[in-house]
Amino acid sequence: MAAVHNISIVQHTTVSSPRPHVLYLIKADFRNGHEYEVLRRYSQFVGLHEYLGDTFVLPPKRIVLNAMVSSAWIDDGLIAERKAGLADYLNQLNMNPRYQNNNVFLQFLSSSSFDVNNLPVMAREAPVMSYNMLAYTQALSPKPQAANVAAAYYPTWSTYNNPPDTIDFAKFDILFFAFALPNASATLDWNNGSQSILRNLVSNARRSGKGTKIVLSIGWGGSRWFSDAVKSTTNRTKLNNTLVNVVNSFGLDGAGNSYRPTDSTNLLSFLKLLRASLGPAKIISAAVAHLPWLGSDGKPLTDVTEFAAVMTYVNIMNYDVNVASSKPGPNAPLGDLCGTSANPRATAQSAFKQWTKAGFPASKLLLGLALYGYVSKSTATRLSGSSTSDLVANSVEHLRGPPKKSSAAPAGDLSGMWGQQIAFNQIVHSGVLQKRDDGIYTAAHGYTQGWDDCSDTPVIFLTTFDKLPSNFALG
Repeated sequence: MAAVHNISIVQHTTVSSPRPHVLYLIKADFRNGHEYEVLRRYSQFVGLHEYLGDTFVLPPKRIVLNAMVSSAWIDDGLIAERKAGLADYLNQLNMNPRYQNNNVFLQFLSSSSFDVNNLPVMAREAPVMSYNMLAYTQALSPKPQAANVAAAYYPTWSTYNNPPDTIDFAKFDILFFAFALPNASATLDWNNGSQSILRNLVSNARRSGKGTKIVLSIGWGGSRWFSDAVKSTTNRTKLNNTLVNVVNSFGLDGAGNSYRPTDSTNLLSFLKLLRASLGPAKIISAAVAHLPWLGSDGKPLTDVTEFAAVMTYVNIMNYDVNVASSKPGPNAPLGDLCGTSANPRATAQSAFKQWTKAGFPASKLLLGLALYGYVSKSTATRLSGSSTSDLVANSVEHLRGPPKKSSAAPAGDLSGMWGQQIAFNQIVHSGVLQKRDDGIYTAAHGYTQGWDDCSDTPVIFLTTFDKLPSNFALG
C-alpha cells in the first residue's frame, strides 16, 4: 500500500533570486495522518524523474518567465497546464508499486531540504514499506549543531559602546543583527547607517576567522507590518525576495524574525518559501514566546513539526515576565520551583517542555538570557510568587560584564531609575555591584545580593536608602 493517499499541487508562487522562476506548492496527505506542504521548482521534478528512471511523462519545458518584466512573469494558461501535468506525474508515481514507497519519492513530497544531487547512490532501489514519519522527516531536516550554541543580538546602537572591530568573536557562534523592519510594501526599512554597520560587522566577523555566523533579524516589537507582509502570496514573495537579496548581497548566514505574528499558517507558508529560496545551509530562526505560536483557534499550536522541518532555531524570549513594580517579581525565571508562580508557564523550564512537547527538537531551541533587570521601589521582602521567608544573601558566581565610567549620581543611588530597566553594566557603573580581584561581582554601597530559590533568579536589594524604608529589587 502506498504511504501517501493524496497528492495535489495547490498553488504556485514566484521567486526572483537567483533568477526568476516559479515554485509549486505540493500538498501530500500521508496515511499515518501527517500532512506536508513543500515547494518545488520544475528542475527538481526533472531531477526526480531522471533519478528514478521512470517512464512517466513530465509536462514540456516552456519559457514562462520574462526576467525583464518582473510584474508579468506568469502566463496563467501555461502555469495551470504545468501544475496539472506535474500533479498527474506525481500521482502516477504514487500508484506504481515500484515507486510509491521509494525513499527518494517520499523525501520529495515531505522534506524541505530535498536535494537530488546529494542522495545515496542506492536510494533508487531501496523502497521503504514502513517507517516512523516523524523520525523520517526529522532525519531529513537541516542538521543542528551538536554542541551548545552561544548566540547574541547585536542591535545597531551597540556600535557606540561595542563597535564591530572590538568584538571578541571567539565568544559567539551566532550574532543576530537587529533590526530591519518590514514595511507596508512588504520590503524592509533600515535605520540610518544600519546597513553600513551590518557590512562592518560581517567584515570583522569574517576577518576574525572564528566562524561566527551573522544573521539578519527582522521585526521587533515595533514592527506593525510583519503580519501583513506574510498574509498573501504576493506579499510573502516580495518579502522573501527582499530577504534573499539582502542575505546574498551582505554575505549573511541567514535570516530570522523577532516578531510574534497573529497568523501561524501564513508564517509557515513564508518560512517554507524562505527555506526553498535560501537552501538548506542558511540559518532561519525566530524569536518566540514561552508557548508555541497561536493557531486559528487562538490557542498555542500543539504540533509545530512542520515549522521545525524548515527552521534552524527558535530563540525563547525568557525575559520581561515581570517588570518594575511595587510587588516585584522575577524578570527571567528559570522555573517555578515552589509551585507559587502566578504564571507558571512563563519560565525557561516550562518553555522547554512546551516547545518540545509540540514537536520542536531540543537541539533547535536557544534560550534568551536577560543581561538586565528592573529597578523597583518597594517595601516587599521577597519576590512575588516566592514562598521563601525573605531574600537571603548568597555568594554564587553570576554573569559578568565590563565596568563603565562613573556617573554623576552618588555611588549606589538608583533613585533616578525607579520603574526602569537597568542593564548589567549600568548596575556596575552605578556602584551597586563591584568586581573583586578574583573576577566575581559582589554587592556594594549598602546593597545585599540575594537569590530567589523559587524562580532561581538573583536579586539585589537595599533595605534603607537616604533614611527611606525602601527596597530595590533587580530580578
